[in-house]
Order: sequence, then C-alpha cells, then structure tokens
Amino acid sequence: MRSGVIAQKLGMTRIFTDAGVHVPVTVLKVDNCQVVAHRTDDKNGYTALQVGVGRSKIKNVSRAERGRFAVAQVEPKMKLAEFRVESDGLIPVGAEITVDHFVVGQFVDVTGTTTGKGFAGGMKRWNFGGLRATHGVSVSHRSLGSTGGRQDPGKTFKNKKMGGHLGVERVTTQNLRVVQTDLSRGLILVEGAVPGVKGGWIFVRDAVKRALPVDAPKPGKFRIAGAADHAVAVEAPAVEAAATEGQEGA
Repeated sequence: MRSGVIAQKLGMTRIFTDAGVHVPVTVLKVDNCQVVAHRTDDKNGYTALQVGVGRSKIKNVSRAERGRFAVAQVEPKMKLAEFRVESDGLIPVGAEITVDHFVVGQFVDVTGTTTGKGFAGGMKRWNFGGLRATHGVSVSHRSLGSTGGRQDPGKTFKNKKMGGHLGVERVTTQNLRVVQTDLSRGLILVEGAVPGVKGGWIFVRDAVKRALPVDAPKPGKFRIAGAADHAVAVEAPAVEAAATEGQEGA
C-alpha cells in the first residue's frame, strides 16, 4: 500500500492516441506535494503519511500549525490529508512526491467533493420519472407523486427520497486509468470525469480493486531538497537517514 497525492482539478480536455483514438481526460495538477508528518503504530496506533500541498499565507496559519511546519522544515501548506501506508511505505518527512509516482496505464481511485447544486427536486436529485404530461395532470408535472402515506403505515418514513440539497458530497470514482504524466509541469491526466469543481482539491491513490503495476516505484517516487530522486524501498533506519540528509541539504 503506497501513499497517495493531493492534486488540484484544472478541468477536462482530450488527447489523441497514436492510432487516432479520442480519449477524454481530466487534468490534475500536483503543486509541491510534500510529506509533513508520519503516523506510526507505536505513537498513533496506525501507519500513515500526512501530506500537504499548495502554499498558504502565514497570516492564515495558526501559531501551533506554524510550529508543526517548522519542525518538519516545510513551508505552510494550504491543504493537508493523510494516506494509510504499510510500515515499509513511509517516505521521509519533507520529501516532495512527484507525479511519476503513478505510471502510465495504471488505475487509480480519485476522491473529490461534488459540485453543489442547492435545492433540487425529485427528478433532478433522484432521477424520478415525474407525472404524466397530460390526461388530468396540470401544474405538477415534475412533482414526486405519492410518498406512501395513506392509512397503512399512515406516515412517510424517514430517508424517503424527496427534494432537497444536492451535491457537496465526498465521492470516490474508482478505476480511472492514468493516460499521461508531465513531470516538468506537475500534471496527471486521468481518463474520464473526476468529481468536483475546477480548482477543487482531489485525492489520488492506487486503485484498491486493481493490481499495482510491477514497474510502479515503491514506496514511491519522491524528491528530497538537495538530493537526487528516490524510488526504491528502504528500511525504517534508512528513511530516518534520508530525512536527515534532506534537512541538511534544504
């Protein structure tokens, strides 16, 4: 189990394969995605990486958070998230995860917050068919119809599908194929649509229902300030040594 990354949705476009096949893709930008902290079994009861992305203004960061970023020697981040990993999947604190962490052709699970649409009726929210267009129906063509009251059970049950707030929900789209990566610009192109608005934060990690490609770097592809890129599995003591080396070179 490898770490994921936090990306920003730029929008959709399309590319053409060498055979001329049109592929719709969503463009995700990874901007300086760094490891901020470790979560370990001994201290926290689970193993995970806390990852941050973007650049936040100092005035928008609390004093306590500034101290945490200072200890990690990482500039304040705009968005933070945790990704569960195996004990041998830890990446040094301060390391920047690059977009070639994912290989072309592999499948990923993408999580985002859907677009808010405010109050929506039953037809838009739940895909109800509505009432008849004629023959006695007037004004209420798009209404719900009966909600199942009558004498038995004599009430409308909770959680009945009705009109209400639509959108602004955390949604995960599984098994999206990575079509292309651009290391110089920090871009990941995934096939198909991704939940969320343009500019929204998106969490990308390896698909849980597909096998990880054999050429995928483990524990991941990352860059340490003042050092070469790393992409090999390392033991815990080596991780600490790499983190120390990165801090000295920063």
